[in-house]
Amino acid sequence: MGKLDGRVTLVTGASRGIGAAIAKRFGAEGARVAITARTLDQHEHLEGSLLETARQIEAFGGEALPIVGDLADPSGLEDIVGQAESALGPIEVLVNNAAAAFYLPFTKTSEKRFRVANDINFFAPWRLSQLVVPGMRERGEGWILNISSATSILPEQTTFKDFDALSILYGSTKAALERFTAGLAAAVHSDGIWVNSMAPVGAVPTEGTEALGVVPDEALAVAESREAMAEASLALCTTRDPALTARITYCTPLLEELGLETHACDGKTRIGSPLEVDAAKLR
Repeated sequence: MGKLDGRVTLVTGASRGIGAAIAKRFGAEGARVAITARTLDQHEHLEGSLLETARQIEAFGGEALPIVGDLADPSGLEDIVGQAESALGPIEVLVNNAAAAFYLPFTKTSEKRFRVANDINFFAPWRLSQLVVPGMRERGEGWILNISSATSILPEQTTFKDFDALSILYGSTKAALERFTAGLAAAVHSDGIWVNSMAPVGAVPTEGTEALGVVPDEALAVAESREAMAEASLALCTTRDPALTARITYCTPLLEELGLETHACDGKTRIGSPLEVDAAKLR
């Protein structure tokens, strides 16, 4: 019996990278997973697609529902939830993973990119949570996980020498996401709903981060695997610990705190260390 047997889950940004790993891991635990992204079939430049993620979920024993959607378009968010719930039932677990990362100088960041980053990184999680919380309240339980970033951390006010000035926009949206996480957790804790955020300590090598080519060496030095991120996500989306909510957590520290080992996305193959491993053959 899987930890998510029959649970209806919605994972955003699940065509590749962290979102795909989370969706596959949840599927391996028996979840009925609605996955959404802009790419149904193969992307022009990046590997991965919703159909590929869906095939893996089904191969691992889960049920998958690909939903094409653009989280930068606020008018389509209700339709994403509607499609998921019409086909699978009320959403019990929501993972807000999709993100737009623009690494640009402050004075070179356009209004359009500012709005896209805020729409995807902050408003979409806000609105999707609004759409699923009433049902969770009615059932008396639910789990919401927001995938964040270490770029949200305030810069050191001494020399600022380690601050990445290109991350101002991305880090600001993730800081807003974390404040939202804590506030929502406080508002719904008595309804049996767990709300947390979780981020990698440094970076997670994915198709997207590799394409950006802006991840600093110091971040890669403490990089965590997609499988580790999926393992930590699973823990936060199955917990019933009343103290494990409103947490602004980080992947490796959380796995170490909970004494968990990382598994491949099939849920069976033991990897062990939460630190980055060469797991390409296991995906």
